Amino acid sequence: MERSIVFVHGTGVRAESYNATFEVVRAALGKPGREVRGCFWGAEEGAKFVCGGASVPGYGESGGGRSEADDESIAVWGVLYADPGYELRLLGLRPAPTSGMGRGTPPPRRFLNSIRAYQPSTDAVAAFRTRGLLDDLGDALRTVQESPELRDAAATVDENGYEHRHAVARAVVAATLSAAAERGADAVDGLTRDALLAALSSDLHSQSRALPGKVWKAAAMPALRALTRTAANRRGALSDGVLPMTGDILRYQARGDGVRQLIKRTIEHAPGEAVTVLAHSLGGVACVDLLAMEDLGRRVDQLITVGSQAPFFYECGALASVEHPKTLPGHFPRSWLNIYDPWDLLAYRAAKVFPQHASDIEVSNGQPFPFAHSAYWSNSKVWDAIGTWLN
Repeated sequence: MERSIVFVHGTGVRAESYNATFEVVRAALGKPGREVRGCFWGAEEGAKFVCGGASVPGYGESGGGRSEADDESIAVWGVLYADPGYELRLLGLRPAPTSGMGRGTPPPRRFLNSIRAYQPSTDAVAAFRTRGLLDDLGDALRTVQESPELRDAAATVDENGYEHRHAVARAVVAATLSAAAERGADAVDGLTRDALLAALSSDLHSQSRALPGKVWKAAAMPALRALTRTAANRRGALSDGVLPMTGDILRYQARGDGVRQLIKRTIEHAPGEAVTVLAHSLGGVACVDLLAMEDLGRRVDQLITVGSQAPFFYECGALASVEHPKTLPGHFPRSWLNIYDPWDLLAYRAAKVFPQHASDIEVSNGQPFPFAHSAYWSNSKVWDAIGTWLN
């Protein structure tokens, strides 16, 4: 029996990479009585900037109207959200100030005792409570008060301790907002964050709005500011890089019929008595949708998906063709092989979601994500599984 294999690529693929992958597929599967046909939908139905990138701030421009102070603030908070104790850690690396023979508690001990005993004032509590952050504030404050970074920073405090207190306030605010983000709360804007910082800072020292410390200027700030400005200035180039992968998914979800019809035409024009559809990634989603939406006849008797999101889309209600509790229709091919690598975060299992149709095979591409998602075609285990299924 003469069979055709129709290869459907996945998201983000354009001409050069498609041609390379298609040659690999054709070399592996083509033989007498078996013809391999390609369905390249990336050029016709893939995402592109139809307005020349006009929606992307700074696309094709430089600067973006930001000041160095803006870049510095964004860079500082970007690091603090990931590591609230970092600024305190830098202070702890400073040499201890020279102290005289004064009486009373030394500044380091006095500073450490005051911070560990600190309780937010009524005004500070109100500022955090109105934004739903009071519980996060309590946990963050205890974490900073008990942290080794605070203890080490205290060793370098001077008589005033303004810079150290400001660093404590920033650490607490950063830890508060990070904890809120982890539980799914919406992020606050920079002005709201700065208001929270001012409320906390006014408790920690006499100034209602302390001046920013200089620790960042001496250490990480030049590199962070350059990184932030470079990333913002290159937003156009970054968008160009992200568009094919992300844009294809978004475009398919909104206007997927063009992709499905192109796949359908390719199948209809493929020669032979039987057709196997081999699809990768988003191509697998489109093929599942097509074969569920339309009865293409018994000639399409096999479906092979590799690194596909179709089962996940079905589970979360995003599959265009079928919504739970309905399942795949009777005309859908019952010979469906789904290949996935657990390290590929865009690959999902199908057998337990569609038990009447799908069989899963797990492989390891030996790569972390995202490399695992495109490494299937060089994995001999993948070709062994496909060959066995075809035969």
